[in-house]
Amino acid sequence: MDAATQAAEAARLREEIRQHDYRYYVLDSPIIGDSEYDRLFRRLVELEAEHPELRTPDSPTQRVGVSPVSEFAKHPHLAPMLSLDNAFGEEELRAFDERVRRLLETPGPIAYFVELKFDGASISLTYEDGVLVRGTTRGDGAVGEDVTANVSTVRGIPLRTHAPIKGTVEVRGEVLMLKAVFAKLNEERSARGEQVFVNPRNASAGGLRQLDSRLTAERKLSFFAYGLGYGQIGEATTQSATLRTLRDLGFSVRAEATVCEGMEAVLARVAEIGAMRADLPFGIDGVVIKVDDFGLQRQLGSTARGPRWATAYKFPAEQAFTRLNGVLWQVGRTGTVTPVADLDPVFVGGAQVSRATLHNTPEMRRKDVRIGDVVIVQRAGDVIPEVLGPVLEQRPADAIAPIEPSECPECGTALARKEGEVALRCPNRNCPAQISAKLRHFASRNAMDIDGLGEKLIDRFLELGHLTDLPSVFRLHERRDELVALDRMGEQSVQNLLDAIESVKRRSLDRFVYGLGIRLVGERTAADLAAEFGSLEALRHAHFERLKEVPEVGPRVASEIEQFFEDEANRAMIDELLILGVAPTEAAGPQSERFAGLTFVFTGKLERWSREEAEAYVRTQGGKAAGTVSKATSLVVAGPGAGSKLDKASQLGIEVISEDDFFARYVEADV
Repeated sequence: MDAATQAAEAARLREEIRQHDYRYYVLDSPIIGDSEYDRLFRRLVELEAEHPELRTPDSPTQRVGVSPVSEFAKHPHLAPMLSLDNAFGEEELRAFDERVRRLLETPGPIAYFVELKFDGASISLTYEDGVLVRGTTRGDGAVGEDVTANVSTVRGIPLRTHAPIKGTVEVRGEVLMLKAVFAKLNEERSARGEQVFVNPRNASAGGLRQLDSRLTAERKLSFFAYGLGYGQIGEATTQSATLRTLRDLGFSVRAEATVCEGMEAVLARVAEIGAMRADLPFGIDGVVIKVDDFGLQRQLGSTARGPRWATAYKFPAEQAFTRLNGVLWQVGRTGTVTPVADLDPVFVGGAQVSRATLHNTPEMRRKDVRIGDVVIVQRAGDVIPEVLGPVLEQRPADAIAPIEPSECPECGTALARKEGEVALRCPNRNCPAQISAKLRHFASRNAMDIDGLGEKLIDRFLELGHLTDLPSVFRLHERRDELVALDRMGEQSVQNLLDAIESVKRRSLDRFVYGLGIRLVGERTAADLAAEFGSLEALRHAHFERLKEVPEVGPRVASEIEQFFEDEANRAMIDELLILGVAPTEAAGPQSERFAGLTFVFTGKLERWSREEAEAYVRTQGGKAAGTVSKATSLVVAGPGAGSKLDKASQLGIEVISEDDFFARYVEADV
């Protein structure tokens, strides 16, 4: 292959990979699988390795990170990154609107652009003729830190825009971490005995400031553009048109942003965004309201602190103050011992809270939390409540610093911590707390779903010696008479429990694998493993290299799976379950192909079945069930409370029907 042919192939691969990145990260509509993408990427890596002169600064291969730097250089912004005034409540939003109309001498309604206030780290991206040349943190608003190598690892940031841009422009946006990525990252760090992150915002901000950009790449950060700081793109004269143009150029832009005519429409949209907040895949702490027209923005101008044409509406804080009465040490199913705050009950984030996580001992000491302190508790959606820190001004003279235990609080075994690890562990596999946690997980709804075998009954049976491990669940029928004799049990309730246990013996393989509680294996990974191997026998004998071939299963997860199935005690436990009649059903193909090629999205509250049941039905008919709306979506089924997915469906022209219509069209017609 001559030099010209090699250069042409490299250029073609770069453009093809850029297009696939755009479809995946911006349009949410990929057209190739991960393996095909990896093949293209590997070929480009090979070409550039063999012929370094073909490597360009905007090549997709440059996202993987480069050698560490000793420090970040300071760099001034081409235009200041100003702060926004905050509005708390409807009255302050109305006051903002009145001020804008007074300054513009306009009695009529103003067109406002309403967008999400991301809870991440602001970034300024400088492009020269469409090529990314610099990424700068906010800093003090005038001067930030040059983190170009780090932002280059963020997939949602194009290294070259899809169409040329003349001259220099600064694109402003937010780097953040998705909730699912944050949960998985903390799970992996905890399993390695490393300190977990307190929240996604800290994890993303810290990722941007890694001196080694390869560590930034491991954080799997996301980016959303929200405007321009300097320069102009095309003929756009409004904020809304600018974001549409940025999207066309390859930048990730959220579909929730919309134009509202007048303050009444703004208030309604703010309420809608507040309702969908918990369902968003990332954190937000409010809504940003901007005058949409750039000409009006220029008329309004700015103060020394920020623009007069924009304000940030802050959602009510999901925090509360309460007394820390003590610290409990909780033992998890893998033996990890973590501190839990025992609190005076307090209402926060829509629920009463009396327990909150303190994460781990180093984090608890860093915050200097003491028993007797008034502490700040935070809760958001379904996230576990956490203690943010003490109110030092109210610290009593007799406040006591918690002492880390040296022995397991449940079984008395000496606790151990591997060198360099944060996690404190109980090494006793027969620890009652570990067994209880394993049993609760095994019987939980998303695992084996054993009706009637809840936390209280599990702990009661453990105390009586009726349960000792997972197989003992399927030997409870041998103790039928003893169970009937227990207080508040009785003949019928015992029979119902035993029938429920018998009925789960042939649960699907994915739910059984998830129920085993293998470290780092969640529901989605369990489903991928079941689909890949088809049977428990094939999975339990799969080796590391074979496991790594499963989509989304990396080396660390593959290692955990292999170690679990190679462990002698685990092998004996699974063999005993099989002897007792547990026979996970092998992954089966769809019952029909009538949904072949179709992708459904279910959103909002479903009344006639659960979302899991709806998605399972789609799969039995050969279709796909997705969690997000994209151009690949065929139909959206919406129940009460549906939010941003409806906006996305409308934007893309995708049909939306009710749950009843879906039943009438597809389910009842199929009976």
